[in-house]
Amino acid sequence: MKITAVEPFILHVPVTGSHIADSTHSITHWGVVGARIATDDGLSGYGFTGTHAHLPGDRLIAQCIATCHAPLLLGEDAHDVQRLWVRLARNPALQWIGRAGITTLSHAAIDIALWDLKAKAAGVPLWKLLGGQVHARMRAYNTDIGWLSIADEALVAGARRAVDAGFTGIKIKVGSTVERDLRRLEAVRRAIGPDVTLAVDGNGKWDLATCLRFCRGAEAFDVYWFEEPLWHDDVKGHAELARATRIPVALGEQLYTQDAFSEFFHQNAIHWVQPDVTRMGGLTEVLRVCEAAHAHRLPVAPHAGDMSQVHVHLSYAHPACQVLEYIPWIKDCFTDPAEVEDGCFALPQQPGAGTTPTRDAWQRYRQPV
Repeated sequence: MKITAVEPFILHVPVTGSHIADSTHSITHWGVVGARIATDDGLSGYGFTGTHAHLPGDRLIAQCIATCHAPLLLGEDAHDVQRLWVRLARNPALQWIGRAGITTLSHAAIDIALWDLKAKAAGVPLWKLLGGQVHARMRAYNTDIGWLSIADEALVAGARRAVDAGFTGIKIKVGSTVERDLRRLEAVRRAIGPDVTLAVDGNGKWDLATCLRFCRGAEAFDVYWFEEPLWHDDVKGHAELARATRIPVALGEQLYTQDAFSEFFHQNAIHWVQPDVTRMGGLTEVLRVCEAAHAHRLPVAPHAGDMSQVHVHLSYAHPACQVLEYIPWIKDCFTDPAEVEDGCFALPQQPGAGTTPTRDAWQRYRQPV
């Protein structure tokens, strides 16, 4: 299964409503910047990273795929996913210009495409290639009802609708003011009752003092976790927060390597581990993080930067994974969409990673590279 072509692509898909916002971002579209890898036996694998649909930035990732990574792959055996991961991640020239950011996002798209190819060649869904199903069901939590851009009454109504639809977990965004966020948190908890898990996500906005003040007020509402409370690389601050509050600390979507996670493990600065396959060099590196988390007896809740396509396969196959994020923006752009039934993700059945775009998505959302 020799690689004959590596082609980048860009899709820009509308978000729910006209726009969404968290504490640090406001967007109207989700970017799907990916790679199609073709082989001499006629198979094609697809992988992608998730962005905020900033076309100049997306083109930088696409250019990295085409000019930096593709030449290292042509003529190689697509079965050799682990060897090719090292070839790209440890290439001296690419290490010199970046061990995170654009090069890693590009690498993630390629690594996912290779796993997609490998599963398609075997004729099985990716979770089966990864060792098979270890969870009977994978619980979904709904993030799409909880954006800071949603007014208070609509936030509460959306939370009720999610629970009525079968979700047993939801997440709301915080990071505006402590007073407003506590008011919204209390209203949502009152609306959904005590039996639904309720997480919050700060997207790295606050400092430690603000987080401590928020947590003192939030502990009364049985918060499942506080995600990205502080700046993403602040190990010391997260460790101090973890010692000071009963609310579990969750993070990982902005960490690009297993080494970055290791320091959080060593400092006891994390309770929920949230690696993102589309950001940290693909599935190959995330599997290492999941193994490390499992060794530390820490649960994994993958951050679904792919809006759950690849992560459904990972979550069903790895014992450390406990729950998975649901954001539906791009799911119907793929031939094997990530579907939630009775509050849990349906087990994928098609061969591959669920990352093959539909013809309709290709025609409606594709952008010039």
